[in-house]
Amino acid sequence: MVYRWIDNSLKAIRKANWYRSSVEIDGRPGAEIQFEGRRFVNFASNDYLGLAGDDRLVAAAVEATKTYGTGSSGSRLLSGHRPLHRQLERAIAKFKQTEDAVAFSSGYLANLGTIAALVDRRDVIFADAYNHSSLKNGAILSGATVFDYPHNDLDALTAQLQQHRSRYRRGLLLTDSVFSMDGDICQLAELLDLGDRFECMVMVDEAHGTGVFGDRGSGCVESFGCRDRPLIQMGTLSKALGSLGGYVAGSSSLVEFLRNRAPTWIYTTGLSPADTAAALKAIEIVQTEPQRRAKLWDNVSYLKRRLTEILPPDFQLLPSNSPIVCVRVKDAATVLALGNIFRQAGIFVSAVRPPTVPTSRLRITLMATHERHHLDRLIDVFAQLKTPEIQP
Repeated sequence: MVYRWIDNSLKAIRKANWYRSSVEIDGRPGAEIQFEGRRFVNFASNDYLGLAGDDRLVAAAVEATKTYGTGSSGSRLLSGHRPLHRQLERAIAKFKQTEDAVAFSSGYLANLGTIAALVDRRDVIFADAYNHSSLKNGAILSGATVFDYPHNDLDALTAQLQQHRSRYRRGLLLTDSVFSMDGDICQLAELLDLGDRFECMVMVDEAHGTGVFGDRGSGCVESFGCRDRPLIQMGTLSKALGSLGGYVAGSSSLVEFLRNRAPTWIYTTGLSPADTAAALKAIEIVQTEPQRRAKLWDNVSYLKRRLTEILPPDFQLLPSNSPIVCVRVKDAATVLALGNIFRQAGIFVSAVRPPTVPTSRLRITLMATHERHHLDRLIDVFAQLKTPEIQP
């Protein structure tokens, strides 16, 4: 009886068209994937450079497993770490052009632990309303007072800072660089200016920027020309870098502090040797194969131009400057129906609904390994939505 509320909650979730389930993918990830006995073009992956199934990452992971085993066996502080762990952290720091970096077992853990270590109940956080769940929950976990400012509205943020900053000890500005459910980008230089003006630390989540932005592919911090400014850079190894884990890069004192105070690093088993080696190989490839990023951005440009030309009036292409392209629709029922239409056509896209996002949308993510015929198949289905008989 005491657990009956769970069943009732599930019924409510289903009634609101908010129920979620996952599909079981066969084989390696890539521009095409297989599940339910069929082949699909994959537009639902964050594997922006197509490295998650790359033979070189697989070989690096296999070799590391043969040398070091399958697991790290415990917290790095208690059980020690492998040479690969520090090699990865040094490679990240060099890639991001920071003094040092520390690797976490996931990006979510990196955000939770870092924010909780940096601020507490005596402090204040100013956070973009569209920040990732890990940033939001890290802010709650820290115990600091949190003020959410309207998405990318720096005038509103400035007003909040003027009204509240002086009442607290430390201040922290939190933002994604690329917002994962819309594809738009923060105004990083202006946020850093506000951080200077109001004596706030600035932490930017580069989960969807790393490997994608900048001449060297190191992220939006590089692309915006902000590498020489003091800030805290967090990112993941699990998207463009094709592996698993998270990191924080910054000054050597910041990294040393996190190794001593971030609970999600201190009390968590370190990355497996396989994940660590795969990420190391990915960072090498990102820096030596810029043609991958060039192909990715060519795909982004082509798809956005074609969708602008053919989208039906009831579908809105959301503003985006990233490989995340979102098409907003009127409600959850519509986006679920659209997801089924695309799946029937052999195309896998994400149908995203509240409460994950404020409005329902198809979330399309592009990869460097998509070919033009993949994009044209997606565009053709959108074009056919104009005909009444296949309207959702």
